[in-house]
Formats: sequence, C-alpha cells, structure tokens
Amino acid sequence: MKSKAKLIRPEAGLSVRKQCDLLSVNRSLLYYKPMDEKPENIKMMRLMDEHLINHPTEGVWSMVYLLRDLGYPIGPKRIRRLFRIMGHETIYRRKNLTKQGLREYIRPYLLRGMEITRANQVWCTDITYIPMRKGFMYMTAIIDVYSRKILSWGISNSMDAQWCKNVLNEAIRQYGLPEIVNSDQGSQYTSALWTQYLDKLKVKVSMDGKGRATDNSWIERFWKSIKHDYIYLNPAEDGFELYEGIQNHVEYYNNKTHHSTKQKPNTRFEDSLSRKAA
Repeated sequence: MKSKAKLIRPEAGLSVRKQCDLLSVNRSLLYYKPMDEKPENIKMMRLMDEHLINHPTEGVWSMVYLLRDLGYPIGPKRIRRLFRIMGHETIYRRKNLTKQGLREYIRPYLLRGMEITRANQVWCTDITYIPMRKGFMYMTAIIDVYSRKILSWGISNSMDAQWCKNVLNEAIRQYGLPEIVNSDQGSQYTSALWTQYLDKLKVKVSMDGKGRATDNSWIERFWKSIKHDYIYLNPAEDGFELYEGIQNHVEYYNNKTHHSTKQKPNTRFEDSLSRKAA
C-alpha cells in the first residue's frame, strides 16, 4: 500500500480520487500526517508510553523521576503538558472535577459481574497514543469482548468525537448493532455526539469508573500487543507505513492469536453471529 501511495501525483492528468481508485488506495491515507513536536519531547513521550503501557497507574511524579534518571532535566509542569498531548489521564481516585456541561453524558459502568456469552453483547473502545519515528498519531479501535476480535479501527492526528463515531459506524456496518458499548470517560465519549447517537440506536452506553484501571482491560491487552509487537519495534515514517503495519497486525491478532474464550479461536465469532442471525 505504501509503495502504491507513493505513485500518486496531484499534478498528474488524472484527479487524485481517480488515481486512488485505480491503485486501490484509500484516499484518506493521503492526509495522515504525524503531529509535529520537538524531537526531545518525542523521545520522552516514547519512553513514557513504553512505561505506561505496562504501568498505567503511574502519575506525574513517577514520570519525572523516570526521565530524570534517564538524563532529562524535566519538571512536573512539562510532564502534565506531555500527558495532555498523549491523551493520558493519571488513574487515581479524586474529587469529581468534570465540567458541569459533560456530567449529563457520563453513564455508569454496566459490565461488573456480567457474564459475556455471545458476540455483539459487549463492545469496548478506546484511544491510544502511537509514537512514530518523527512525530506521533492516535489510534482508536472497537473490540468485541466475547471474541476478542478487533472489529474496526482508525488512525488520526487528532482525537475528536466524530472520528470515534466513524470507526464505530464501520463496525456496525460490518457486524450489526451491539447491545452495550463500553468506553472510558474521555471527552470524545462524554459528548452529545457519542451518547445521543448510541441512545438513538438503542445501544446501552457503559463507561469505566473513575480510578478503575481494569474496567476496559480487554482493549488494554490489545494495546500492549500492538505496541510491543509492532509499534515499538518498527516506528513508522509516515501515515501510509503506519496504516499498513497496523492492518497487518490486526489481521494477525484476529486470526492467528489464541484468545482466552471457551470456543475455538478462529471460529467462535463467526459461529456466534451465525447463531444470532438464525
């Protein structure tokens, strides 16, 4: 895909749309540009991300000590800025300081004690920071909790609610409506665009509790897999390379990895959907 994309020339006689159609290249890939940041900050965010993927409860001062030990003279103010860029929120219990305008969109966590026995019963979604060789992007994904399959995903250089909704729509288009969608309490999900859309579809909205690091553990396991097995080992140069690498890893994760469910790893999702359709 990357090699095909490099053949596209805006100045050619054919339109960019037509060139993409002829080469079977997704036109949106042409606009996937990594976010710019100072090289030193990119290095520090990469180190922080590697540490946080295994230790998600670590906070600002833990990162200050970690980076100072590695030779970076950094203080908590800068760490907080980098956390905001990465979309990382320290996991600890505290007073509810959520803006008043968003409280009406926060929903309770519905999965505690629930037995998940079929596909499309519960989907989970999240956003993660993706370090690249020069810059960074974000990735969101939808996972079916029963099958542990990634149903849809997307990459972007911003974290807006419309992007998350588009990825959700792609999963719905391919697999039908879920009964419950679970997320954290990020601004993308505690928005009218997200919650009212799911309410309209009569899909129940569930959200992780504040200070609960394990409420969305299914997709956290996927983040660990893709980062340890691909992202950190092969930092992408551009959006084309990142898209292709993620696509390959998701295909491997869905079809080759043995997930911890009761059915056989490669047939449980399709069989469950077939039974539901019947």
